[in-house]
Amino acid sequence: MTETSQSVIPETPAFSELGLHPSVLAAVESLGYETPSPIQAETIPALVEGRDVIGLAQTGTGKTAAFALPVLSHLAESGRALDGPFALVLTPTRELALQVAEAFTAYATNLDDFSVLPIYGGQSYGPQLAGLKRGAQVVVGTPGRIIDHLKKGSLKLASLEHLVLDEADEMLKMGFAEDIEEIFKQTGDSRQVALFSATMPSSIHRITGKYLSNPKEVRVASKSQTGANIRQRYFMVQHSHKLDALTRILEVEQYDGIIMFVRTKQATEELAEKLRARGFKASAINGDIPQQARERTVEMLREGKIDILVATDVAARGLDVERISLVVNFDIPHDTESYVHRIGRTGRAGRSGEAILFITPREQRLLGSIERATKQKVEALVMPSVEELTNTRIEKFTKRIDDVLASTELTELATIIEQYELSRNVPATDIAAALASMVLDGTSLRAEPMPEPGRGRDRDAGRGRDAGPGAGRDGARRERTPRNREGMVTYRLAVGRNERLQPGAVVGAIANEGGITSKQIGHIDIRSNHTLVDLPQDLDPSVLKKLQYTEIQGRPIDIRPDSGRPSSGRTFTKKRNFDKQPGAGKSFRSDRRPSGSKKFSNDRFGSDRNSYDRDRY
Repeated sequence: MTETSQSVIPETPAFSELGLHPSVLAAVESLGYETPSPIQAETIPALVEGRDVIGLAQTGTGKTAAFALPVLSHLAESGRALDGPFALVLTPTRELALQVAEAFTAYATNLDDFSVLPIYGGQSYGPQLAGLKRGAQVVVGTPGRIIDHLKKGSLKLASLEHLVLDEADEMLKMGFAEDIEEIFKQTGDSRQVALFSATMPSSIHRITGKYLSNPKEVRVASKSQTGANIRQRYFMVQHSHKLDALTRILEVEQYDGIIMFVRTKQATEELAEKLRARGFKASAINGDIPQQARERTVEMLREGKIDILVATDVAARGLDVERISLVVNFDIPHDTESYVHRIGRTGRAGRSGEAILFITPREQRLLGSIERATKQKVEALVMPSVEELTNTRIEKFTKRIDDVLASTELTELATIIEQYELSRNVPATDIAAALASMVLDGTSLRAEPMPEPGRGRDRDAGRGRDAGPGAGRDGARRERTPRNREGMVTYRLAVGRNERLQPGAVVGAIANEGGITSKQIGHIDIRSNHTLVDLPQDLDPSVLKKLQYTEIQGRPIDIRPDSGRPSSGRTFTKKRNFDKQPGAGKSFRSDRRPSGSKKFSNDRFGSDRNSYDRDRY
């Protein structure tokens, strides 16, 4: 029997009221968390008490903390050695596995000798085997690679106390149903299960009914929505290039007051100092700064004595300064609720406002969650060109000269320059250039190209979920055409509709096995006995080598450039026996399964066969 809660909370509790272990609670507070999100407020107490939980909530609502904090609290209380991991978290993708592992590390800063190990396909087995041998307390991984380690005997789940399924519906859509069931069978009956999913299809019902014991079901619907007068933009950039990107934007675009959000107290001070070094009037506020000093800093922003305020979520609560015309999410928030609260600091009382989000390639999947929560499109921000930036710098420098000429008595200095010009026989323009160089202190007015920020999202690709023109007989859409197919090459896979192939399985196999992002996968056309798929023209040969022995539903895909000739029948390469080769499985497959397996099958638990959402893989 399942107890259901609809997230009706009369008063939001504090984290200190959720029953967390003191060491975990201290880490939460040091990260600047003040009040839990709805999913956290309802699931954490139940998990701390030892109950199984089903959490139905969208990505970006704070689900990671909802299961990680109770797991770490139990780990802190147990204090005993285990023959195998204390907790196992299953995720659909390697990107999510890495994010979850990073979150565990952040929450476990006060736990002695804590270790978390992400394991996923596309990575060499060596580091994973070494990490398991050392005894990782928490393992986060994709189902297929977890199965590999179970078969090798390198991973044992007999003493497992926590099993978490994050984005369970996505794992089933990707064909991991049999793997998940096998993992459940290899865990003891006493393990606690937390299952999180955005939807509750019949396949999830079958799993929960079979493997969960009297779970508490929590449903959280995101009701966040921002004002339509806030223009939202994002820029994808590597973390190490964020500051360069930020300063280029601020040089070209004009704003009044600005508030920038980062995740940690230390980061507020560091970013404010770096901005000051680049000539911006910036100050930091965080929980460690006395309230009086914080109020004084906010007043300076209000009066125009500073232009940029760098803050954590907690320090900025209740902040309302009319000057703020731009909110910068320098670090993406942990959940969509925080994002909405952050950008709500601008665009108030009918005024227009701007919001810019910096997002790393690994965080790209959260962008869709933000758009769903705000019910608005987040536009891609175009970085100012080198020419624009150079012209802006020249214009600003020219204005400085104009201002000095208009407001300063220069007779005495002009006499000195005339004497220098005559005595040294140096043209006045050269003297002026030398003085300008002294003023600029070695800074060039000419901008340098910025490192490539990474591939942005193709915002039309993989959007639709409904069957339409070009759909197969089972209603599954066969074609996904990006806006721009230039620079792509068509490849032929030796599997097709006869094998009940779905687009999601193609994306999952190529992305996971080849170690490329799903955004690099273009047009997919599934035919009766083969499939055509567009991949980048400049694809690294090592990717094709990895894909050479990839299988979908037990059949090798035999990937090769498409010749354009009609198919004369299915052709398959001879299966390689990986078990008899040195280094077997190390670089060929992500989530490697034995020959004949149905890793990408969608049949066992009846997962949604009509869905291919490119942004979710």
